[in-house]
Amino acid sequence: MIRALIADDERLMRDQLRARLGEVWPELEIVAEARNGLEAVALTEQHHPDIVFLDIRMPGLTGVDAARQIAQLPTHEESPQGDDWPGCEIVFITAYDQYAVEAFEQGVVDYVLKPAERERLLTTVQRVKRRMAARAGGPAAGPAAGEEPAGGAPLPAHTPELQQLLQKLAVQLNPAAPPKLEWIQANVGATIQMIPVDEVLFFISDEKYTRVQTATTEALIRKPIKELLEELDMTKFWQIHRSTLVNTRAIAGVTRDLRGRQIVSVKGHPQKLEVSRSFTGLFKGM
Repeated sequence: MIRALIADDERLMRDQLRARLGEVWPELEIVAEARNGLEAVALTEQHHPDIVFLDIRMPGLTGVDAARQIAQLPTHEESPQGDDWPGCEIVFITAYDQYAVEAFEQGVVDYVLKPAERERLLTTVQRVKRRMAARAGGPAAGPAAGEEPAGGAPLPAHTPELQQLLQKLAVQLNPAAPPKLEWIQANVGATIQMIPVDEVLFFISDEKYTRVQTATTEALIRKPIKELLEELDMTKFWQIHRSTLVNTRAIAGVTRDLRGRQIVSVKGHPQKLEVSRSFTGLFKGM
């Protein structure tokens, strides 16, 4: 059974969406409902739903920011508990917002307009079913009546396209947000150095520190990957693992090891970077 979570700060909107989903997807199980973005992240981590319906504007933590945090939750081999969770589909709920709707229409992620109308929701459900079937290697459902074949179908959560879209939407929702990082202040031995972000080849995090690697310098900062995702320009950096970001201009190539894992080679550095299963879609055809 496919499991879903609904997040909206308006109870009537949650009730209405649940009722509409019951009409167009009766076998879908709603495992939890969240009243804000923080609850949405916590309940996603607890219940591991297959789909999360997120209101784009919620108090405390917006749906966009919640989606970015949900994309960082451990999946499959990334989980220290070994949880067998492949991640989830994100579907945004929004009142009409021209910027957001135009972005969603590009096909990177799906959306439902408030109040949820049956026909539009059915289109979303068909798209989600096809993506989930394709990811599982099974036959995908055909297009809904009147819907175009899925040439530009929305993409899964772990893609640079979605990360870039979420970053743009976050700026739209919070125009006063600080500009993207241009310099990294990092410890190199006993000194502090200012490292231009463009010179960074990759970032790798452990529990306490993040390693900042350039062609000539290895430095440490006390900033986790999830914070760097908020501060870096995601058109320049790709996340290839929950603990790794790589400068796209530093990618020399991608190969597979004997276990079938994708391995990124870095220009000007001997480090080999593993691509986790959640992000293998980044390098299609490998």
